[in-house]
Amino acid sequence: MEQDGDVQTTPVWAIFSDLMAALVGIFVLMLVWVIGIQLDLSQSLSEERAKLETEQQRRAALEEALADPLASGRISFQNGRIGINGSVLFSLNSDRLQNDGEDLLQSLVTPLKKYLAAHDDLLMVSGFTDDLPIQKGNARYTDNWGLSAQRALTVTRTLIAQGLPEERIFAAAFGDNQPVAPNTDDDARARNRRVEITTVPRQDAADE
Repeated sequence: MEQDGDVQTTPVWAIFSDLMAALVGIFVLMLVWVIGIQLDLSQSLSEERAKLETEQQRRAALEEALADPLASGRISFQNGRIGINGSVLFSLNSDRLQNDGEDLLQSLVTPLKKYLAAHDDLLMVSGFTDDLPIQKGNARYTDNWGLSAQRALTVTRTLIAQGLPEERIFAAAFGDNQPVAPNTDDDARARNRRVEITTVPRQDAADE
């Protein structure tokens, strides 16, 4: 009488071994993934730290270059922005530069040229106004956008005429947006009527 073939079964220890091997593989993959994320985060933090240090160095260099104009108290320097009160530069609702304003801009040319010679940056001249509408009868502007734009252009063109390279400077207008104080009284509005000069990295340099 023939005997049926023996039924072969997989030992339990072999199944357990395969399961443990799979678990170890999954653990290794997760460990590699976590390490990869940590390395990416570390690299990103290092890059951000380097950018921050570079920006701080740029601001310190600009502040050093502007030591004399800052000492006169006629300009301010905060967060990398050179601030000039609009009343020093222009009469109310006017884009015509006053004599004191022209002299002030002339005092900025030498330190700004010194800074530009050592840094591959551009200068952005920004015009700002308060929230009051343009006075009736002013045929030059219909709104604060036009006034802030022309004031920024006036300052930009004056700085170029006084010696700054025209390829390193440009104008921008913000109207009554981005006030530095609530437009609730005359003093606050006077603070908001201003021109700011800010350094901006060149686009091709920023992409490197």
